[in-house]
Amino acid sequence: MFPQSPTNSPQHTGYGKPRGSVELKAFRVRCVNSRTECCCCCGGTTMSEQESLRCSSARNRGGVQRVEGKLRASVEKGDYYEAHQMYRTLFFRYMSQAKHAEARELMYNGALLFFSYNQQNSAADLSMLVLEVLEKSETKVEDDILESLAKLFGQMDQNSPERVAFVSRALKWSTGGSGKLGHPKLHQLLAVTLWKEQNYSESRYHFLHSSDGEGCAQMLVEYSASRGFRSEVDMFVAQAVLQFLCLKNKNSASVVFSTYTEKHPSIEKGPPFVQPLLNFIWFLLLAVDGGKLTVFTVLCEQYQPSLKRDPMYNEYLDRIGQLFFGVPPKQSPSYGGLLGNLLNSLMGSGEDDDGAEEAQEDSSPIELD
Repeated sequence: MFPQSPTNSPQHTGYGKPRGSVELKAFRVRCVNSRTECCCCCGGTTMSEQESLRCSSARNRGGVQRVEGKLRASVEKGDYYEAHQMYRTLFFRYMSQAKHAEARELMYNGALLFFSYNQQNSAADLSMLVLEVLEKSETKVEDDILESLAKLFGQMDQNSPERVAFVSRALKWSTGGSGKLGHPKLHQLLAVTLWKEQNYSESRYHFLHSSDGEGCAQMLVEYSASRGFRSEVDMFVAQAVLQFLCLKNKNSASVVFSTYTEKHPSIEKGPPFVQPLLNFIWFLLLAVDGGKLTVFTVLCEQYQPSLKRDPMYNEYLDRIGQLFFGVPPKQSPSYGGLLGNLLNSLMGSGEDDDGAEEAQEDSSPIELD
């Protein structure tokens, strides 16, 4: 008996591929195109929930892209007001249908589109709607979302009140992830953006609430070289180290000190250093690791002439003594007003973001310009 020819088999094509497999694929394509949940003729298995979700997501994305195409055309024609109102209408429609991902994507892309046409007010409004989606949908903090928020921040007019409102609200939302004063990653992204704008004072504030000691040090080197006096190179890093320690961020304090003293062109290689204040900071970081109160006390006494260069140094050291050396807090703090507000913002005791924003203006190491 001869074997049956493959070409005569109802389950086989001339090249040996099972015809049933081809038909199954075609059937699945028809099912997807018709937006049905299919039962395959071979085995009767139901399309998985994951496949169904992927199909639904693809359809939704396609719908968003079609809408975006129409809106882009309006913007390109110069119909900015009409396009802005259409974006807002679609936003509320998507939100009422709980289509949060679609609403966020549409507002984000719309904001970038308006920014590209220098329509700052419309772009800022859509940027705030992005935050509204995040808040109302209780979206979890993720790096890609933080990066998108930083991108919107970077496109905003540097002097606009909307930018201040946006960053304050973004930081407040990000506390759902970690960090009482905002997510460290978002602070780091904001710090880098402000650094590029040469807004060193506010950049330094955000670096302090990040975990990027190396980036902070590099920014401070540029800040010192471009805005400071040669005699004050030690003061830039000293304040940053003390404030990092007040925030209980010992690792970043060490990194910012080592990177700054290594990279700064006006600082000779050490330790020991030519500048007494740098030697004090070096010894202080070693003492923090040891936790011995007597060493801390002697250090503060021996370097008092250097510490008197800035009245805030001893205030920071009081707090550092409490955090790392078991020093009891003072019964009545000797500081108040702006100095007290600054310490409160650094230590995370402030309850609102306004205090933290005010602290940015009062936190430069020295009076410049």
